[in-house]
Amino acid sequence: MGDKSLIENKKISSDKASLLSVAPMIDWTDRHCRYLHRMLSRHALLYTEMVTAPALVRGGAVHLLDHSPEEHPVALQLGGSDPAELAQAARLGAEAGYCEINLNCGCPSDRVQSGMFGAILMTRPALVAECCAAMIAAQPVEVTVKCRIGVDDQTPGEILPAFLALIAAAGVRRVIIHARKAWLDGLSPRENRDIPPLDYDLVQRMKALFPDLHISINGGITSLDQARACLDAGLDGVMVGRAAYHQPADILCAADRVIFGASGPDTTPEGAARAMLPYIEAHLAGGGRLHQITRHMLGLFAGRPGARGWRRMLSEGAIRPGAGPELIEAALAQVAGVAA
Repeated sequence: MGDKSLIENKKISSDKASLLSVAPMIDWTDRHCRYLHRMLSRHALLYTEMVTAPALVRGGAVHLLDHSPEEHPVALQLGGSDPAELAQAARLGAEAGYCEINLNCGCPSDRVQSGMFGAILMTRPALVAECCAAMIAAQPVEVTVKCRIGVDDQTPGEILPAFLALIAAAGVRRVIIHARKAWLDGLSPRENRDIPPLDYDLVQRMKALFPDLHISINGGITSLDQARACLDAGLDGVMVGRAAYHQPADILCAADRVIFGASGPDTTPEGAARAMLPYIEAHLAGGGRLHQITRHMLGLFAGRPGARGWRRMLSEGAIRPGAGPELIEAALAQVAGVAA
């Protein structure tokens, strides 16, 4: 009974946290990035980088599941297309303590296409449903899907509702929709983040068509005001990607108040930087390098006086042998000096 209550609490926590989430981003949202983001927002849902099911199951790379308890609520995103393998990977994720297991059906890179996962799965909705059903049956943590509105020559208004109907029938109750097509033939992954037009109206129509599905929107959202407007329009959640990485303070410092209705003062980039110091010291004591953490902190003061000096000091100093927490204090002093 205790275990069941814990899982239910995780579901409730994950549902509430998904009002605002930070997108899974390969090479960016590693455990150090997520720890920083948690210092900025207590409530936002954080996601891992995509971890492939083959790496976990065939490669035994379970270290990819490592994370700090302080990161919670945090979700694991998996890539793959083999139901049995995904089921086993999902079980490993649940055992590692993640509050959600997310299946990637949106990444457009060549590497994921060749492995038959990511956005290419939009062309195989029945397989996606089979994968989801297997993942749900294998472990107790909620399984979600992140998808596009379609790929290549698909008609989004036709393919998306059919896709959602199949995964909902398989037991999925929460989905994140990137409101752009992915052009797998002709556009690079970078271009797929900007060139295909956004269709927020289609996502809104999906919410009307599937009122029992918890639908979050992703794509092109760069401010808390935009996120709040999406929620006020009836969507269940908002996922922010690059803006949350490059300008984390702009998205996350006021998020607990603006999105989650929390009381108390907003966090600050200065406070978050200082809150990182014990974490940095522990990382260095374990043999890590400073730049592995500070590379995620470069945008902390984006758009503010002293941001360039902060960024330069960290990017140049953190790679030097022996660099430690004193570099953060020195960079903070520079920001404070410019602001004064």
